[in-house]
Amino acid sequence: RGGAENTPAIVGAGVAAQRADAWLNDPAHVSAGRALRDRFEERVVAGARRAGVDASVNGPLGVDGHAEPLRLWNTSSIAFARLEAEALLLLLSERGVCCSGAACSSGSLEPSSVLLATGIPPEKAHGSLRFSLSRETTEQEADHAAEIVVQGVARLSRSMPAG
Repeated sequence: RGGAENTPAIVGAGVAAQRADAWLNDPAHVSAGRALRDRFEERVVAGARRAGVDASVNGPLGVDGHAEPLRLWNTSSIAFARLEAEALLLLLSERGVCCSGAACSSGSLEPSSVLLATGIPPEKAHGSLRFSLSRETTEQEADHAAEIVVQGVARLSRSMPAG
């Protein structure tokens, strides 16, 4: 009803938005976040490959294998060929790693139409997970999460039929 606005909360939201804007407009912060995301991706992909799983980052990579600025600094989409994202999500959730499957396939057994439209093969789109880091994520936390992801990928891949 009119006249019952929560003025302190409105002011607080405005201050929070100003602080977030200032943080995001500092190139050093975004660069550090991008480097942490790249480190996480490198560890997950290398570990999955050691476990015999074809893993790759979804999205454009630069010549040196690092992410181009066209990708969000805090978001990573990694494909694990022939693995089911839903099964991997359950394994990771049990170990305290929160991530998600492709948003455009939520609640569906079909691979994400968006991932397919970007040229990702169905066997990778089915096994794609999206990870997000925050401005407060530490290197130790990202490394620990990468280790858990690799363990989950290895465990799930052992339960899959060969071929």
